[in-house]
Order: sequence, then structure tokens, then C-alpha cells
Amino acid sequence: MASIAAARPGAIQMPPSNDFAATWAFLEEGINTIMLNLVEGMSSQRWMLLYTCVYNYCTAPSSASRMGRANMGGTNMVGGDLYVGVIGYFERRAKEIHKGAESLSDDTLLRYYATEWDRYTLGAQYVHHLFMYLNRYWVRREKDDGKRDVHTVYTLALVQWKEFMFKPVQSKGSLCNAVLKQAEKQRNGEIVDTSLLKKVADSFVLLGLRESDSRAVDLSVYDEHLERPFLQAASTYYTNESAAFLAENSVTDYMKKVEARLKEEVQRVEVYLHPSTGDKLLKRCDTVLIEAHKALLHETFQTLLDNEQREHLMRMYTLLSRVPALLQPLRDTFEAHVQRVGHQAVEKIAADGKDVDPTAYFNALLGVHSNNLGLVKECFADEAKFKAVLDRACQNFVNKNKATGTSSTKSPELLAKHADNLLKKGQKTFEEGELEIELDQLMTLFKYLSDRDVFQKFYTKNLARRLVHQQSASDDAELNMITKLKDACGYEYTSGLQRMFQDVNISKELNEEFKDLLGHRQEDAPANPIDFSVMVLTSGSWPMQPPTTKIALPTELHWYQEEFKRFYCSKKFQGRKLVYLWHLCKSEIKTNHLSQKYTFMTSAYQMSILTEFNAAERLTFQELAAATQLDDSIIKSNLVILTKSKVLLEEGGAYKVNKDFRNKKLRINLNVPIKAEQKAESTEVLKTVDEDRKLVIQATIVRIMKARKQLKHANLMQEVVQQVSSRFQPKIPVIKKEIDNLIDKEYLERAEGQKDLYSYVA
Repeated sequence: MASIAAARPGAIQMPPSNDFAATWAFLEEGINTIMLNLVEGMSSQRWMLLYTCVYNYCTAPSSASRMGRANMGGTNMVGGDLYVGVIGYFERRAKEIHKGAESLSDDTLLRYYATEWDRYTLGAQYVHHLFMYLNRYWVRREKDDGKRDVHTVYTLALVQWKEFMFKPVQSKGSLCNAVLKQAEKQRNGEIVDTSLLKKVADSFVLLGLRESDSRAVDLSVYDEHLERPFLQAASTYYTNESAAFLAENSVTDYMKKVEARLKEEVQRVEVYLHPSTGDKLLKRCDTVLIEAHKALLHETFQTLLDNEQREHLMRMYTLLSRVPALLQPLRDTFEAHVQRVGHQAVEKIAADGKDVDPTAYFNALLGVHSNNLGLVKECFADEAKFKAVLDRACQNFVNKNKATGTSSTKSPELLAKHADNLLKKGQKTFEEGELEIELDQLMTLFKYLSDRDVFQKFYTKNLARRLVHQQSASDDAELNMITKLKDACGYEYTSGLQRMFQDVNISKELNEEFKDLLGHRQEDAPANPIDFSVMVLTSGSWPMQPPTTKIALPTELHWYQEEFKRFYCSKKFQGRKLVYLWHLCKSEIKTNHLSQKYTFMTSAYQMSILTEFNAAERLTFQELAAATQLDDSIIKSNLVILTKSKVLLEEGGAYKVNKDFRNKKLRINLNVPIKAEQKAESTEVLKTVDEDRKLVIQATIVRIMKARKQLKHANLMQEVVQQVSSRFQPKIPVIKKEIDNLIDKEYLERAEGQKDLYSYVA
């Protein structure tokens, strides 16, 4: 017996679960309420009834879906008819919304579209949750069976919006044009509602649905209907604006304008466009704002360099770096600029035709390098390629310029002389840390030298002179410089310099022992004791040549010389031979014939000449030559110095001591370098450089061939150049000549029948 419950007044009547018409009528009323955004007024009871209605209908055992069978490809799964009903509702709703948009355009269309889009998608989300059971089971099963045109309810709503609202509006271009007009207004400085633009752009993105995966979104709709027109509009706008702006403004003002525009476009993407548009939009802007005006920008770069307008240089680099290919012309211009400025800087100090001052030369080169390195760091983002360009340019003017002429050896010589000025005692007083900075700056230019072996020879010569004459400002600074050279060129480059320091330290110990020995032999010493010290130098480590003249020493000095020889050979180093380098010796002579006692600092040759006047008041040139046994040329050059300083007077072909000699200083240096000797020394150094280079090339060839056994001529030449270029730039004819010399010495031989193939002879 069936019982019928009486309905309570005001209660909502649930439709039978097997009656589709009643069920859909009940659901459609609720869906419509939700889609009109009236869901907030819907009671939780009604919401649950709607949800339960869907659930009951889908789970009722007797509810065979005739509509499902008819319209969903023959399936009889429960829920197909509900799905068709939802399709129909969304279609009708989208058409109603489109009807309201037919007479709208521009910003009114955007506002209408955004408002309805928000209402529609929000409602669709609620409806999606309402039909959760349908989504979870019926839709999922249909999709598992390969039905690609079946979607979850929310995606289904977007599909219907796209078909019946978006496409009809967009077919006339109305929606996209409205967005483009708003963007143009914004570029013109007008205020626009970016929230509207963002909602519209987001709708374009959401409407890009993939059939294979209804929840995955692609950008096909956004790309086709918004991004492409937006990019084209931006290109057109900036093409016209840039041409008009440049016609009335400077390039520097234009670069500021471009900077501002690029920032605006970045913000535009961040505010209302999809992030994927960012790179494409900026690339379009780069093309029309920068690349299209590359010739004018490149032309202006030289002017900015000449005037050192660093702010604008940095701005230009930043802009052109957005199109990397545009930077190479800047690098080429910068390289030519640095070369030109470098040559001009040297011309200023070499214009008078006199010998170039090494320190002035160094400062000129360093000034150009430092200034342009500052440009690279500050304006060109410390870019490695700009650094390489700077290095090439510096290498160009450091090695050959107005001061060097066509010689590649002059610059190393001048830099070595500057190093001598830095490290020599009494040249300049440095504050703490200043000398270290100066040496680092010297090494900066040193790395650009192509003939580093020339620098080594002159540096070694000057170091030897500083050590012998005890003129080094600081042993620590000397060792520091050697360490820097070692780091730059390797141990072999500085091994001789380090052995020189070892000899100096050993000599100090020898002199202390010798003085102790003399302290016990005072009874045998001359009546007038002499402060006698000797530096013993290993012949192979020092760039010293034996004297070219004989010399007769004063009797007192001769005794000390013989005593040291006995001490050195008998006690310390038996079998060694001592060769005195008198041309490098220095002495101090005190005067007794004047009312004021002076101390003359002299060379050994000058000492030998002056001490002859202890026994005679007047001496002729021939008498001096016989007494001192010096070569005539050496006597002449030293007599010139002694008479010019008025220590000696020349009368009637004879020389006498100037008894009226006066000088403000009590210590007077007579041991001044002779220019002729300096030039001869420079020539001698370069001569030894050429000889050493031949040996280096021969050693390199032998080393390569020993490892390779056989090698073709071209490959051997290439490897030799590569290995020796760190020390000097070898000349091809010299390498060929040394190959022939090694063949003559039977280190190499030509392979039989192949003239360009060499074999190593073990």
C-alpha cells in the first residue's frame, strides 16, 4: 500500500528522477538563476536540491537516456540528455549576450564584453560544480571512449561562448580593434581602463581550447585574434613615431625616448597581455625603433666617443645590445678610436724630435688604456668582446707609434727604462701601496708588448746595474716585480733574475767574512785604510761583459784586490777565476788639497786618473795613458767629464788639479753616464736579442720535431710561431733559415722525395 506524503506549504518540489522533462525544467530554472549571477540569493537548501536532482537523475536505475541515444552517438549511459540540455542552455545564453553587443563598438563594447564575460564565466563555474557528478562519471567515460567533442561543463560553457558570442563579434574585428585603439590611446598618453583590457585578453587566452585535453589551454585564439594584430599595430605606430621624432630631435634624445617606450611596452605586457607576448613585442620594437635606425645610431657613436659622453654611450650600448648583430660596428669603431687616440697621445710627447722620456711615454700609453678601459667597464657592461677590441687596439699603438717608428723593439726598451725609474733609489718617493699600483700598471702595458724578450734584456741590464750600484729603492719591490713577470711569462723568463738576487745575498756574506779577516791583519794593511767591498757575480746569470781595456790601480787598492783573491780562491771557491768588471765599479775619493773637503763619487777609470795627480801637479794625455794603461778613448771621454765639472783644468795640452774648485755640494757625483756609451749599450742589447732569438727558434724547432718525428713545413712553421709568440713575434724568413741551419747540423733532414716534409734525426 503506497503512502503519499502531503507537500508542506512553501516547500520546493523535487521532480521524479526518471522524468527528464521535469528534471530539466527544474534544473534550467536554477541554472538560469546562477548564470544571471543571482546565486548569492539562492538558499543552500535549493542549491543542495539542484545538486541532488542531478545526482538522482544520473543514478536512477530506470532512467534510460533516449535523448542520449539519439543525440550522443547511440550511447545509453545516463546523463547524455542532461549534457545536451546544458549545451542548449549555454548556446541560448551566448546568443542573448551577443545580441546585446551588436550595436556596440570601441570602449563601450569592451566594457559590455568584460562585464558579460565575468558574469558568464562566474556562473559557468557554479554550474560546473552543480554538475560535478555528471563531469566525474558520464563525461569522463565518454572521453575515455574517445569522444573528443565532449567536455566538462565549464569548458563546454567556454566552447559555446566562443562559437556564439566571440566569433560573431570578432568576425568584424570589433573586439580586437577596440583593444588596439585603447592601446594607442595609452601610447599617446591618455588614461585607459587596463582592467578591461586584461579581462578581454584573458578571455582570448581561455578560449584557446585543445580538443585532446579540454582542461589544457593553448594560445592559438590569442595569437591569431589579438597578439598578431597588436604586434602589427605596435610596429606601425612606432615606425611613424620614430621617423617624426628624429626629424625634430637629436639622436641622444631619441635614445631616451626609446628607453621610455620599451619600459612602457614591458609594463603593458605585465598589466594586460599574456606573458608570451613580451619577447615578441619587444623584438618588434627593437626592429622598428633600433634596427631601422642603425645607420644613424652607428654614425652618432663616434661623436659620443670623441666627446666622452658616457651616459649616452651606455644608453646606446644598452639599446643596441638588444640586437646583438648591431654591436659589431660599435666594436670596430671603438677599436679604431682607441688606436687613433693612442697614436695621438704618443705624438704629443714625441713631436719635438728629441729622445722620448720613458716615464712620459708610459703615462701617455697608460692614460689611453685606463680611460678606455673605464669606458668598457662603465658604458659597455664590461663586455668581453669590447675588452678584446681594447686589447687589440692597445697592442697596435703600444708596439708601433710615433716614438718607436718602424721598430718593434723601442717600446719594450722604453717601458723597461720606466721600470728602472720606478725601482731605482732616489727617483721618486712613493706613499705606501703606490709603488705596487705603479708596477701593476706597468704590467698592464707589458702584456701588450709583442717583443717581450727585448723588455727582458733591458730589464735584466737595468736590474743588474741597480743591484751592482746598490740603487734599488726596495728589495721587496724588486722581488715583487720579478714575481709579476714570472706570473705573466713563466719561470724561465725570470730564472736569471732570481739567480742575480742569490748572488747579491751571497756577496753580502762574503764581504762580512772578508772584513772580519782584514780586522785580524791590520799590521799588513796600507797606511790609509780603504772601505773595500766586492760583489761576486756568476758569469752566466748577469748581462755583464768583461772590460775592453786594461787598468793600473792605485797601490793601496791593489793590495785589497790581491787579499780578496786569496780569501775567495783558497777558502771558499777553489778553481774559480775572478774577472774584475772595472767599468762597473764605483769609488769615493776625498780631497785634501782644498780648503773645503769634498767627496767625489767616481768610476774606477776616473779614480785611476785622479789618483795619478797625487804624485804630479801636471800630466799630459800621454803620461796619463801610460800611468793608467787605459785605452785612449776611455781616457778622453772621462777627461771631458772631469774638465767640464772643473775638477781638472786643461792648459797647453796638459791637465792639472783645479785648486780653486768650488761647489755648493760636498758630495759630487762625477760618475755620469756617457750618451755614446748608452747608445752603444742599447745596440749591444738588441744584438744579443737577435742572437738569443735564433737559439730560441732552434730549440723550439728541435723540441717540436723530437715530439712529432715527422712534420710538414707549413705545420712546423705554424707551431713554431705559436710557441714563441708569447716572447716575440718571429719573422718567417728567420725561421726558415734556422730550419736550414738545423739541417746542416744534422738535427733534421728532408724526407726523401718530399721537400716539404722534415724528419727528426735522433
